[in-house]
This record gives sequence, structure tokens and C-alpha cells, in this order.
Amino acid sequence: MAKFELKLPKMGESVAEATLTAWLKEVGDTIEMDEPVVEIATDKVDSEVPSEVEGKLIEKFYEVDDVIAVGATIAIIETGGDGEESEPSEEKTSAQDKEENDKTSVESLGGDPVPEALKDVEKTVEKATETASAGAITNDGERFYSPLVKNIAQQEHISQDELDQVEGTGKEGRVTKDDILAYVENRGSKKQKTTEKSSNSVSGGQKAVAIADQQTASAPVSVNGQDEVIEMSRMGKMIAKHMVHSVQTSAHVQSFIEVDVTNIWNWRNKVKNDFMKREGEKLTFTPIFMQAVAKTIREFPMINISMDGDKVIKKKDINLGMAAALPTGNLIVPVIKKADQLNLMGMAKAVNDLADRARNGKLKPDDTQGGTYTVTNVGTFGSVMGTPIINQPQVAILALGAIRKVPAVIETPEGDFIGIRHKMFLSHSYDHRVVNGALGGQFVQRVAQHLEAWDVNEKI
Repeated sequence: MAKFELKLPKMGESVAEATLTAWLKEVGDTIEMDEPVVEIATDKVDSEVPSEVEGKLIEKFYEVDDVIAVGATIAIIETGGDGEESEPSEEKTSAQDKEENDKTSVESLGGDPVPEALKDVEKTVEKATETASAGAITNDGERFYSPLVKNIAQQEHISQDELDQVEGTGKEGRVTKDDILAYVENRGSKKQKTTEKSSNSVSGGQKAVAIADQQTASAPVSVNGQDEVIEMSRMGKMIAKHMVHSVQTSAHVQSFIEVDVTNIWNWRNKVKNDFMKREGEKLTFTPIFMQAVAKTIREFPMINISMDGDKVIKKKDINLGMAAALPTGNLIVPVIKKADQLNLMGMAKAVNDLADRARNGKLKPDDTQGGTYTVTNVGTFGSVMGTPIINQPQVAILALGAIRKVPAVIETPEGDFIGIRHKMFLSHSYDHRVVNGALGGQFVQRVAQHLEAWDVNEKI
């Protein structure tokens, strides 16, 4: 019999961990190759981890709501057939070595082992074990602590009693990795504030900040009997954290431009029925806009970058994220890989496929990874324009406003006149740390120029 380690697979460059949401198999269950074993979730998508072998599940290392690092072993599967078993762990090897050493020591005394001597040894070992585990975190109380939370608590010298007081945001009040890390950070801040207060060395400005922080942290939310308290979903919490992190990381600046899309409006109305009959899919405006964005990125490659500390990573591929609203009200961003290499037909099929799978919860982890620039359609809900938040670690995002019929001045060789045109606003948010106003403004201007120059004879 051989043993196979089921590991958490890599799910993209920006994903380092995932939350275990459900076990699909229990210890002792038989598993087929490619059969899902466990469900996981990131801040972008829910997914399943399938088995690469067939066999029997014999050991699980994590519980529901535990946070697992990419590459960590989730479970052990015993496979049928011949094969070498995994090498014994250090703990087992050490125990076996100790047993052999003890046996040798006893045998060296001559004759059978001495019972009284062994009893003394057992008492010594038990005492040492109790001493070593005196500060260990256990799950004997009402709360469950994951191995990761336990390790952090032990590294930060947090006692069981102290950890029991940490407020948990996980399921049934469980303490997550973010909870324990936030507590550790605030723990240090509280100690520093206490020291500063006792020494009476805080400046007036620092005192004001400290008072404001204290008031913010302690201000209770008033809830009466008619109010409904709704728990945020797991994905909602992750999205909220991701958005706050982006605002705190990037210096957001916006540029806006109005675009005349009358030619595109008329062209789509002319070809959409034939496209539906031929391809069995709708032709929306989104693939047209995405193609214009991909074309513009090729002309302005310094928009297609990411930040890694003080380093700028210039991306070779143009992978367009397409923000999509889920039925739950949450947002997800599937990615069109190498979008600049797709013609309009290919772009339309890619957009429809990702949008459909997003609505039905069928996206895979890889579908939301590797994006280099994001487009969001705020016009879907009637918004004329918006100021979208950058999807980290990208440096820019484009919001598409609603298309409206408006009166406009039309310039002709014979003179200007007023006519009805279809227009929309493009809102470009970019990171002013690396994208200056000229680049950000020129980029969205070029997107507008590509859209206004749309060829009414375009074939699809």
C-alpha cells in the first residue's frame, strides 16, 4: 500500500491561502480518481479539490473553516497496488529511536527489564510532557481553534485564557487567521499606548488620534427590537477586506470621458439577430468594449503592470478581468486570458461563457486568476458613471457607464446641427503612484477613439 498526500493546489499568483468550507469525503471513504474530496473558498471563487489518485481516505489534517496555505497537505489517501509508503515522520522516527535506545539500555543491565526502573522512566516522561504542554492551546472549551491559529498564538506567547477572549469572525464565532493577526497587531498598539500614557509624553496631535481611535473602537451600534442583524457572508467579508486593502494601498485618481457610440449601437442592432441564429448566443456590447480595451493596452503597455513593493512588474500577457455581479449580490471577476489575441467572435464567446458560469457558480479557481487589467460595467444598473476601486495588484480599472440617447452637436462639412446620439461615459481609475495623469488620461481617450471609429461594416 502507498500513501498519497492531497495538497492544496496553487490557484494563482495573488492567492496564498484558502478556507476549507466542506469535506465531501470522510475517513474510510473510497475515492475515485478526479473525484472531489474537499471544497475550498478564496476571496474570488469557491471550488473543489479533486484527488489525483484512487484509494481510501485515511487521514484529514484540517477542519471546516480552517485557513490552509497553498501547498499544504490537506489529507492522506491510501492507494491500492504496489508502492512504497511515505517515509515515517520525524516524530515517529524519534519515538522509534528512543524505544530502541531504552531497550538497549535495559538489556545492557543484564536479564529481563526491571519493572520499577521502567515506572520511574514513565513518571519522568509524563512530568516532562505536562511541563512542555502547560502553555499549549487546546480545544477542550466551547471554541475550536485551527492548527494555524494555535501556531500563531504559541509564537506570539498568547495564553489559552487570552486567546479565549479574542473575538472570532468565523463560523459559530471561530477565531480565524485574520482575527488572531489583528489581535496581535492591536495588542502591540495597546501596550504602546499604555506606555505613552503612563510616561505622559504623547504630543497633542497624537493624543487626538488616540482619542479618535478609542472612540471609534468603543462606539456601540444602536440596535432596537425592530432592527434585523444580518451576518456578512464569507465572500462578503473577503471582498470587503480586499477593497479596503486596495484603497489603503493605491493612490486612486479618476479620469472621465464621454464617448459617442452611435455607430456601435446601430451596428449591433443590425447583426445581433443573425449572430443569435448562427451561434445560439447573445451579442452584447461588452465584447466590443473589451476588444477596444485590449487593443489600447497594446498601445499603452505601462497600464498593464503590477506593483511588487518598490518594483514594477510589466506583464507580457493582456488578461482582462470582467467584473460580474452574482445573484447573491457579491462581485466576482473572471479573467479573459490573452484577450488581445481574440477576434470579436472569440471575445463574444469568452464573455458569454464566463458570465454564464459566474451566474451559476461554475467558475474554477484558474478562471479568476492572472488578471492584468479590469473592466466593470456600472451601466448595467443604470449608473451614468462610477469611480471603481482598483483590483490589486493591478494599477487601473475602467468603468463603463450606461448608454443614453442624448441631444448632441454634430459637426459636418456643411456646418453644425443638433441630433440624437447614443453616448456613454468611461470612468478610468488608476494608481497615481505609477500611472500619472497624462498616461491615465491618454489611455481612456484612446479607448474612446477606438469606439467612435467603429467600422459599421465589421463582420462577425
